[in-house]
Parts: sequence; structure tokens; C-alpha cells
Amino acid sequence: MTPQRPAAALTTEAEPKTALGRVVREGRPFLRARTGVLLRLGGWSLLEFAQTFLGGFAIARAIDAGFLAGEPGTGLLWLAVAAVATLPAALATRGVFGRLADLVEPMRDGLVRRAVARALGDALDGPAAATTRSVSQVTHQSEIARDGWAGLVLSLRSFVFTAAGALAGLAVLSPRLLLVVLPPLLLGLGLFLATLFPMAARQRAYLGADEAFAAHAGRTAAALRDIAAAGAADRTVAEAEALARDQADQARGLARWAAVRILALAVCGRVPPLVLLLAAPWLMRHGLTSGALVGAFTYLTYSLAPAVHALLSMLGTAGGRLVVVLDRFTGPAPLPPADPPVPTPVPAPTARPRPPVAELRGVSFAYGPAARPVLDRLDLTLGEGDRLAVVGPSGSGKSTLAAVLAAVAAPTGGEVRWLGRPAQGQRPTAVRTLLPQQPYVFTGTLRDNLRYLRPGARDREIAETVAAIGLGELSDRLGGPDAPLDPGRLSPGERQLIALGRAHLTTAPLLILDEATSSLDAAAEARAESALAERTGALVVIAHRLSSAARAGRVLVMDGTHTTLGTPSELLAGSALYRDLAGRWSGVPGVPR
Repeated sequence: MTPQRPAAALTTEAEPKTALGRVVREGRPFLRARTGVLLRLGGWSLLEFAQTFLGGFAIARAIDAGFLAGEPGTGLLWLAVAAVATLPAALATRGVFGRLADLVEPMRDGLVRRAVARALGDALDGPAAATTRSVSQVTHQSEIARDGWAGLVLSLRSFVFTAAGALAGLAVLSPRLLLVVLPPLLLGLGLFLATLFPMAARQRAYLGADEAFAAHAGRTAAALRDIAAAGAADRTVAEAEALARDQADQARGLARWAAVRILALAVCGRVPPLVLLLAAPWLMRHGLTSGALVGAFTYLTYSLAPAVHALLSMLGTAGGRLVVVLDRFTGPAPLPPADPPVPTPVPAPTARPRPPVAELRGVSFAYGPAARPVLDRLDLTLGEGDRLAVVGPSGSGKSTLAAVLAAVAAPTGGEVRWLGRPAQGQRPTAVRTLLPQQPYVFTGTLRDNLRYLRPGARDREIAETVAAIGLGELSDRLGGPDAPLDPGRLSPGERQLIALGRAHLTTAPLLILDEATSSLDAAAEARAESALAERTGALVVIAHRLSSAARAGRVLVMDGTHTTLGTPSELLAGSALYRDLAGRWSGVPGVPR
């Protein structure tokens, strides 16, 4: 759960035998790092304690010292005290929700990063393994953990402070009230706790069945043609049915334990008021007043019962899932090596020219069968050391070209090849890096963000990237590469610089910038592009300024399906559209900026 904790360190500790033990082990450092947040939550929750205590006590005093004593004014005054006590509690709710995000969002970010790291490790076994094993964790399970953790924090906090206020009030009214109320309350809680471990085991089995079904669906979708060609449809359907039945069996097991929990909830929430009603004559013979009896019922029905119901309902549903889901994230996340191997053809005994980094062979692309093509039989070759700028008016297909070249979008005709082989079937992150205009920067440290695509990068390499891209000033302002980073406090240009540093650190030979420097000034853009061009491989820049095209070795001018390729000087002489774009960007017709 703690993003800053190295995955390798997890293997050095004794492994707890239960899911709860493993989750607690991982959760302690996470909570210790947020002691201040927990204290602020507790501070706001004290207002809830005061409201609960004053609610029942004020009603008891209003009856005993007011209305039954013939002092209606005193009774109304005590009722006013109970009413006024609700106002700070409403303020406490606002304060609690303000602090809740400081506990919930860092946990979800850490889980997603851990799942992605595990997926990168699994990708060494092939793209299908990385997809089917981790897609459920990155999407479905991380959201279950996020929602479950938020609900558990709210319910547990409310129960602790509300129950403390109610029990304190009962003790002040009459200590004998605790003798009547606590036994059924503790009995129900004990019965509920007895279901935790069996329920967690069932929940774990259900999630395992869910992942198995997702993996089968992923494999089936990727191999539909092979299944049809081999006549394996019946066997595939039978396997899917067996996995679906397993899911249904686990769901029924969960439902049976849920019934036991309903009984425990009834014992906790419904039995104490009944026992108090039966014990009322005995209590009143021992000095309990009518007001105190009404106050005790107020504590039980309006404070204690709702708090118990909310807590047990949360633990019985989201709490069980939370423990099981978090346990699936607690294992060590296998990280890829510092320098992921690039799939290149094995050289023959006789020297042969190296294949191009990327090729488009007669590539066409349209957004529908009847749509006008955006790319039409485009041929393009990018070799080692190539620096290509792509320019054209808005809507001419520049971003579409970037997506097709990066294999994010499949061409409707022709072929995309990387390193002499079809792009389809290769591990994309090992060959290409695509930077969009709006980059993803997550809560964490600058070092974590830079290593997002290469977790094994060394400190020396990170320092070289910071210097080459121009991240030194931002790093100093943040407090160093290991200081916390809040994406919401970064400017668009700073987020783009971090993404450019992330790309500089990768070993992928094909780097594509889709207006990834649009928020930088001209000097910062030139520095970043020059640093990226010095990497091994090919650089493609969807140009935001003509200066990017002027620095490129070749420029591709796009005008719908018509394209022109050449050097900047050749295009100034032979392309009217390029001259027109140069005039718009520079402000002087025919003169590049």
C-alpha cells in the first residue's frame, strides 16, 4: 500500500499467514506516514462525540429537571441544548470529508502503480499475460479498494466516536444501564467477527474466479480466428461455462455467510432496546428516573443502533472485499530489468543492414467503412537517427498518423512494421513511446514519475535526464527528486517537462511527440527536443512550432490524404502549403521563425 516502499523489501520480512495479517503489515507504514491526517480526522470527530453525549443527556434532563418537575422553561432550555449540539456535528462532517481524500487517493495511486509494475514484469512473459493478469487489478479491483477504504474510514470513525458518546451518556445516567445494554451488543459483535475469516476466504475465492474468467475471456478474444480454424469452439464454450459456474458457486457461498451477518446485525441493533424495555421495572426500582430511561432509549435507537448498523454493514460488504483485494496487491511486484530488451532480429553470420526503426507500408486509415480516409496508402521509413517533423493544418491527420505509427490505432489498410517485423504481436512499450499533449502525472515523487516507464532506472540516469531536459529548476522547487509531488499544483508546461523526462529515460527506439511541447516556451522546447534527438533510435515530432520542423532532418507535410516529404529547405522551395504554414507561424510570409 505504501508507494515509496521498494518492492524488493517485501520479500525480506516474514510472510504473515492470513490475508488480514498481510494487509495489516502493509498498512502500518501507510498509516504511520499519515498520522497528522488521522489526528485531524479524530479532532473533527470529537464534535460527533459531543453531539451524541448531549443528545440523550439533554433529553433526560429536560424530562426530569424540566417537564416532570413542573419547569417547562428548563425543559425547553435542555431541548435547545440538544438541538444546538447538532450544528457543530454538521460542521464536523464537512471537515471529515475534506480530510478523507488525503487517506483515500494516495492509497489508490499506490495500488495502481503496484499493479502496473506487476504488469510490466508479467509482460516479459508476453503481452497476453500482462493484459489478462493485471487488467482486473488496475481497473475493477483498485476501485473496489478505493471505495471500500473510504467507506470503512467513515463508518469506523463514526462508530467509535458515536458509540463512545452513547456509552458515556448511559454510564452518566446510570451505570446499571451498561449491564443491560452491553451483553447483547457484545454478543452480536462477537457473532459478526466470527464470520470475518470465512467470509474473507469466500471473497478471495470469488475474486480468483473473477480473474480466471477475465483471463479466459481475454485469451478467447485474442484467439477467435485460431479457435474457429481449429474447431475448438465447443471446448472454449465449455471452459467458459465451468468458470461461470465457479463464480456463481462462490457468490452463493458469500450469500450464505451474509445471512449469518444479518442475524448478528439484528442482535446488535434490535435486541438492546428490547432488553432495556424488559429491564425497565428493575432499573426504576433501583433509582432510574423516567427521563434517564427515555434518554437511554434515545442513545440506543438514534445513536448506537445506526452506528452499529453502518459499521457492520460496511464490514460485511465492502470491508471483506477490501481485505481480500488489498491482499492481492501485497505480494512483491516483479519489476522489469533496468534496460528492457528491444526485440531486434538476430544478426546473420554475414553483415546485413539494420532494419528500419519503423515503417509504414501502404498504410490507409478511415474512421468507418464509408468514411473518407485520413491516411491513404502512405509509405514512410524511419531509420536509426532519423528526426522527422510532421506539419499540416488542423484536422489534416497528424494525430491519427501518430496513433497508427504507435500501434494505438490499427490501420484499415497496409502494414505498420517495427524493427523489421509487423508491429502487431510485439510488446509496444519496448519499441515505442508516445507522448500526448496532455500527459499523465500522478501523485508521488518526481523520481517515481520519471521512472514510470522504466522502474529500474538508476539514480545517475535520472540525474542525467533532469539535466538534459531542463527539470533542475522544477526539482529544486519541489525539494528534490524524492519530495512529494502534487499534480494539481503543476502548470501544464511542468507536466509536459516531466513526461518528456520520462520519455528521455526510456530505452524504446521509437519516440513520438504528439504536440507534447505545446505548453513550453520556444527555448525549453528546443532544449527538450535536442536532448531527445540524441537518444538512440528515431524521433517523430508532431510540430507545434515551425522551429521544430526547422530542426528536423525531414518534414512530412500533411494536407488531407495528400502528403509531401522532404528537407525543410526543399519544402520551402517546392511546397506551397509548407511556405504558407511557415508564413503563419513566423508572421512574415515565406520566412520561417
